[in-house]
Amino acid sequence: MNVSELSRRLRVNIKELYEVLPNYGYDIGRRAVKVDDKIAESIIREWRRMYADWKDKQRRAKEQQRIAEKEARKAEGKTATLPAVVTVRDFAAALGLPVTTIISELMKNGILASLNERIDFETATVIAEDLGFAVQLEAGAAPEAELSTSQVTEMKQQLDSELQENLVARAPVIVVMGHVDHGKTKLLDTIRTTDVVASESGGITQHIGAYQVIKNNRPITFIDTPGHEAFTVMRSRGARIADIAILVVAADDGVMPQTVEAIKIIQAAKIPMVVALNKMDKEGVNIDKAKTELSNQNVLIEEWGGSIPLVPISAKSGMGVDKLLETLLLVADVEADKIRANPLRPAIGTIIESHVDKGEGPVATLLVQGGTLHKNDPLAVNSEIYGTVRAMKDHRGAFVEAAPPSTPVKILGFKYAPEVGDIFDVSKAAEATKVKKTRTSGIVAAPVTQQQAAEEGEETTDKKIWFNVFVKADVLGSLEAIIQTLEKYQTDEVGAKIIGKGLGNFTEADIQRAESSNAVILGFHVVPMPNVQILANNKHVEIHLFKVIYDLFHLVEQRLNDLVPAEIIVTEHGTFKTLAIFRTDKKAQVVGGRVDQGKIPNGSLARVYRNREYVADGKIVGTQLGKVDVKEIPAGHECGIKFEGKAPLEVGDVLEAYSREERKKKATFGT
Repeated sequence: MNVSELSRRLRVNIKELYEVLPNYGYDIGRRAVKVDDKIAESIIREWRRMYADWKDKQRRAKEQQRIAEKEARKAEGKTATLPAVVTVRDFAAALGLPVTTIISELMKNGILASLNERIDFETATVIAEDLGFAVQLEAGAAPEAELSTSQVTEMKQQLDSELQENLVARAPVIVVMGHVDHGKTKLLDTIRTTDVVASESGGITQHIGAYQVIKNNRPITFIDTPGHEAFTVMRSRGARIADIAILVVAADDGVMPQTVEAIKIIQAAKIPMVVALNKMDKEGVNIDKAKTELSNQNVLIEEWGGSIPLVPISAKSGMGVDKLLETLLLVADVEADKIRANPLRPAIGTIIESHVDKGEGPVATLLVQGGTLHKNDPLAVNSEIYGTVRAMKDHRGAFVEAAPPSTPVKILGFKYAPEVGDIFDVSKAAEATKVKKTRTSGIVAAPVTQQQAAEEGEETTDKKIWFNVFVKADVLGSLEAIIQTLEKYQTDEVGAKIIGKGLGNFTEADIQRAESSNAVILGFHVVPMPNVQILANNKHVEIHLFKVIYDLFHLVEQRLNDLVPAEIIVTEHGTFKTLAIFRTDKKAQVVGGRVDQGKIPNGSLARVYRNREYVADGKIVGTQLGKVDVKEIPAGHECGIKFEGKAPLEVGDVLEAYSREERKKKATFGT
């Protein structure tokens, strides 16, 4: 079986195939073209196991390298001074690290932040400390949570100023945090008894949502969010989205880097936590080790004289999950005076998710934090009217007429998709203005024509080779993360050019635009309808679909590397002077002469000079010393050569022998 066919059947690029196989006893050789059929079948049977193991080793090696770099920075005493609020770009500059490193670190923790997005000091501190930097607040700066001029601070004041007699108990809002792979998503899956983990690519939570469960006839609201994104939104908006945090710690791993980050975020948010000690069904787990490591992070559990409950669980089997829910309700009872709201006021709250649905248009998930949201209420977001509540669905997909405090609902009726973290306040509808179309610049960007570029003073005659892409994603956060990363794929020779972007599934108009721009369509968690796919096939427009964001980036890197012009290496060998013409045929000449400089290798190219003027190019296809064929002739020897060229040689002509080699270059993408 050809190696290319094997890679196609395994759906993996050949380079990875060559890297993985030798580690598992299949040393096929770096230049192998074919593989024995029996060996190929064995590879196909074992590939999933081998590839998963190899990926795991790669991940662990990368994590070890990251930890080593962190410890090295700690040892050097690296420090950074940051303001209360900093953009991702300035944050990277302050740490002296590439922007891509910061964005990657944020994404790893569930924060989809663009290049110019602002993050607060607490979030920056968590990321910086995990990278090995000591951080201090800039002199005179105040944490963003203390600012009193933002709309969200006004929202918090509204919620806090409600009359006591109007307040009633509401469902506690819970967020789940912890280290990657410690079972956060599986725990949420077990709680809501739907198999989300199995359907999520790579086992990593891709989207933000919210849902409710009922325990002991009491509702509990869960923010289903990757990493600590909900807390970032909470702090940056000044709103208190979560009431209680569940810190998931794997009993076999104990406290890991992202566990420490989560602890700091929870402590900074000043909300109670419950520790869920997961994977208790595994053999040989050391519970005391995990408890000791938690105490080292100032997380003192009740058993050791602290105030933080610890519940042993197995998210996989469901063991201990009921007790965890009961513990959450007990903590909510202790915090009862804080977990209250006025259901009679106009609704106010936060956007938890935002995307464009192929059938429903722009939709968003809202968490009502105060008041009750009703059907036909105006959607006033950040003092702008985004539409009217046309319909509401609860977390089960059932239509509802009203949503009281702590209720997450999916809203239909938006004219334009709001952004995650935006504040909605029905009471502001009277003074709000209609949203401008420019507010939705993140939805679709028209391609830039040469005429437009010229009008805007842009250079249109550069020699850079562009890989044109049209990007579509299901949610705004994913789209922004993809766009910001693709914008970094630039070198002097090649670059990714985004000719269009949007939310929702592909349309025929997208195919037409991609065809006119010679662009490739990249889709993240979206699909083309059958009629759109047929049009794409007819127009020969490429569509690539992805469920894991890094696979999308990998494809773009591969395609850009394919576009990098090969480097031409010319090697001069020597000169030959023609002294006699022995035979002239239609295709070649046999001539005699002398090698004056260097050497004349058989098979080399040659430039022909007559009276010191260039005449033509040709190729030396045979070299002889006496009557013996040789591979090359050194300087100072008279010899015979066979020459192929358009211009026949004459006595006295000088040939300059050289070779020409194309070397494939690989692009290096900076920030």
